[in-house]
Amino acid sequence: MRYHPLSSKFYSSNRKRFCTAMVPNSMAIFNSNDLYPICADSTHPFEQHRDLFYLSGIDQEETILVLFPDAYEAKHREILFIRETNDHIAVWEGAKLTKAQVTALSGIETVYWVDDFKRIFQELSTQCDTFYFNTNEHYRQKVETQTREDRFIDWCKATYPAHKTNKSNPILQKLRAVKDPEEIKQIQQACDITEKGFRRLLSFIKPGVWEYEIEAELAHEFIRHRSKGFAYTPIIASGKNANILHYTQNNQQCQSGDLILLDVAAEYGNYSSDLTRTIPVSGSFTKRQKEVYNAVLRVKAEATKMLVPGTIWKDYHIEVGKIMTSELLTLGLLDKSDIQQETFERPAYKKYFMHGTSHHMGLDTHDYGLLHLPMTPQMVFTVEPGIYIPEEGFGVRLEDDVVIQKQGTPLNLMKNIPIEIEEIETLMNA
Repeated sequence: MRYHPLSSKFYSSNRKRFCTAMVPNSMAIFNSNDLYPICADSTHPFEQHRDLFYLSGIDQEETILVLFPDAYEAKHREILFIRETNDHIAVWEGAKLTKAQVTALSGIETVYWVDDFKRIFQELSTQCDTFYFNTNEHYRQKVETQTREDRFIDWCKATYPAHKTNKSNPILQKLRAVKDPEEIKQIQQACDITEKGFRRLLSFIKPGVWEYEIEAELAHEFIRHRSKGFAYTPIIASGKNANILHYTQNNQQCQSGDLILLDVAAEYGNYSSDLTRTIPVSGSFTKRQKEVYNAVLRVKAEATKMLVPGTIWKDYHIEVGKIMTSELLTLGLLDKSDIQQETFERPAYKKYFMHGTSHHMGLDTHDYGLLHLPMTPQMVFTVEPGIYIPEEGFGVRLEDDVVIQKQGTPLNLMKNIPIEIEEIETLMNA
């Protein structure tokens, strides 16, 4: 691996907390992701299932984790099944993890080859009443592909129809939402790498540069600092492209006088960062661009203050909407008649700010977190208001990643990344 791993104690603690939440006499099973095919013999780069990684630290395909706190034998209370390597695999793909390496990374003593899984699982199934399946219940999920986890669940239900079933996801949503100090350090590292990429751009961008050239500069800087690259598909949207919220073509030339909305960030050790900045192609903002930019910056500042323990996500967004409405009135984008005609379901501000302000962040860019529960210390959120004006040919979004504190203003993990107009213009014109 190119990143520095977290301690085995961290993963052991995660498993202990998960097992504490399980019902008696139950067994939880977690499968790694597939290697997803492209065509012929080509595949996408492997990405480990974040839940398995969170509970084990193992970042290798064909891995299965079994947690069975009430197993008859102590050695079977935590088990990892991994792919057995051989000389042929070592020549073509490189050596896979040894059992000793798996134990060192995860803290799990019992490690078997994955080919032995069904035989050992049969033995353990006679000792338990309930299987915990790891279904995807994230509020944003729209997965149509059948996963390795899905295939296992189908097989298990058909093979062991008498067992009861339960869900791992509600437990993991609570656990993963609150970050351990070790996790926050990894996220901070991802943010620091993102800062290096952004600062590289400030002396690179000029009229005539292409969006994909900007993407290449970022990729270079991220990878040279031990990141796999982008935490998510980069958005490099110049001019009117900024009004397409998920613009990812990145194939247009940047024109003098335009703004570039950059929603780009690095990952580190499977942990995400999530940054948005909006900067002028020519190195200086126009008066109107400054007005809109500073309005977004003020909304961001006020929204950040509300990310404190006890805040409810839904109520928070209602309050941010009120602040945005005030700014849009000042900018002349809304008037009193717009406010009089708005409804709760269709507030007036949504014409120019149509997405949410914050989401959980961590192992996934849109990370786990049960939105009906109050915010608590050590949760990591984005803060990302925006104003999009198609009729004026530009949009502005600004985003940082913050950690909720027990008291006071959240800790901004991106506080060192330039955001004020004066600093950005100075650096771009240095």
